[in-house]
Amino acid sequence: MVTFKAFISGCAGAALNDDERALFAESRPCGLILFARNCQSLAQLRAIAAQFRDAVESDEALVLIDQEGGRVQRLRPPRWRQMPPARVYGDLYLYDPEGARAAAFAGARLTAADLHDAGITVNCTPVLDVPEAGSHDIIGDRAFSFDPDVVGDLGRAVVEGTLAGGVLPVIKHVPGHGRARADSHLALPRIDASAEELIEVDFRPFMALCHAPLAMTAHVLLPAFDEKRPASVSPVIMGEVIRELIGLTGLVMSDDIGMKALGGSMGERAGAVIDAGCDVALHCSGDFDEMREVARVVPPLEGDSAGRFAAAIAELVQPQAFDVDQALMLVR
Repeated sequence: MVTFKAFISGCAGAALNDDERALFAESRPCGLILFARNCQSLAQLRAIAAQFRDAVESDEALVLIDQEGGRVQRLRPPRWRQMPPARVYGDLYLYDPEGARAAAFAGARLTAADLHDAGITVNCTPVLDVPEAGSHDIIGDRAFSFDPDVVGDLGRAVVEGTLAGGVLPVIKHVPGHGRARADSHLALPRIDASAEELIEVDFRPFMALCHAPLAMTAHVLLPAFDEKRPASVSPVIMGEVIRELIGLTGLVMSDDIGMKALGGSMGERAGAVIDAGCDVALHCSGDFDEMREVARVVPPLEGDSAGRFAAAIAELVQPQAFDVDQALMLVR
């Protein structure tokens, strides 16, 4: 049985190069995340997924992608269908909640079918962030609604539709990026809401889906809980908030440690998210020197983290039969 290391890596191109194969064979990251630069065709996606699993010598290694729909969709037309952003389902919910839930499930099911066919086992969706007036558009229409209960309800439909398609969903960005007035890709957002406000609004959708198999953190500063450390590198937020207060039971990965919200070298960032309580560090750039640094620093995936990984893998099932035409009608 393969012992993975506690990181998910990107790669540079549409196929693994010799250096990447050797690094993955030596370090055995538990996952590979794909971006537009890595995606050319169905056959090519199947090949790169197989290359990665061959390198780490395990079919259980995860292959991830961000295929939310709308602005965040790595597989795009004309090769793949364009899916709507989450807000479309939230707008429908205002006058037809049942129809919105059915459409969100159908959209997730259709997306999962495409990913499963390509050998991709994880879709980094749904976004459970709750925006507010004046917040940065980095979330924007990626959020279902300004109402946390609607976000939770539609998020559950996406989780269920994704799982039904034989793909694992990732709820994100815990404990909440919606209020942020900066893009954490470029700077560290500070969210000055009170603990009571955060619990009542921001944390609420994550509490509703606390047993999701996988989750991704937010690189945000929440002074109500930790005045100095962003959530992803805060033992207080990772432990007392995400695990205890919100109650997440699944495997938690950091958001990309290459984002400018975090400081230090890639090795320092990877070590910090693991030390704070993330099960897995996510590194996306495909920069080989950075990949090697992260691989050197992170520990084996063991103990509770290995148990959470195994529990997530156990939720991967063969896709259930579904009517594609009917699903497309619901999404449209």
